[in-house]
Amino acid sequence: MPSAQNSTNMNRLLLLAAGNGTRMNGSVPDKILAPLAGQPVFLHSLRAFARSGTVRQAVLTYRDETQLHALQSQIPEELHKNLEITYTIGGATRQQSVLAALETLPQDTQLVFVHDAARPLISSKSIQALHQAAQADGAAAFAHPVSDTIKRLPQGADLRNAPLEDLQRDRLWAMETPQALPYADLLTAYRQVEQKQQTVTDDVAAITALGKTVTLVANPYPNPKLTAPQDLPYLENLYSAHDNTDT
Repeated sequence: MPSAQNSTNMNRLLLLAAGNGTRMNGSVPDKILAPLAGQPVFLHSLRAFARSGTVRQAVLTYRDETQLHALQSQIPEELHKNLEITYTIGGATRQQSVLAALETLPQDTQLVFVHDAARPLISSKSIQALHQAAQADGAAAFAHPVSDTIKRLPQGADLRNAPLEDLQRDRLWAMETPQALPYADLLTAYRQVEQKQQTVTDDVAAITALGKTVTLVANPYPNPKLTAPQDLPYLENLYSAHDNTDT
């Protein structure tokens, strides 16, 4: 049984930054590099993981050479002292980017934290809580209970006069990142997804297809994703309202 320190040294972060951000409608050149509280969006997550002490290496996926140079130029030297930072080019889809990054990791990797760089408000305390859950149960992911009433539209049905299906809200959880999963299982899962030409939108979907179980961790802090132009001022407000000395 490895010690806690050795276990942490065999954990890695995949920070996904290669997306096109098309829903930002050109409001910023690159949402991952957009300023939030005086620093680029992606850097908030990287700092939180460095402070958490849960990983030894961070792999950043990038879209093209221009974005790569921009990412590299924004990372201060101090972060390199506490975190090994490497880069790999992403794919056309999120799942292809994850698989490309997984393929670069050493075989002794234990846990992989997969995080969307567009969720900049993740805190180091939350990351530590997720790490503890994954160590105890094997796999864990942040999520929050759905508060809205959700209806399901039958496949192929028109929006007019649709026969809507009610879903039990108390059983619905909206998934977040980071998600912390065993490396060997996650690599197998994503290889299988690609081989079968399937589509998954998060890492839990990939690993549960192998029959694995995942522990859901309710995040006590807001953790929204930057998706649309109006999200930037919302994130700024959340950042200002929260004590960010440990985020």
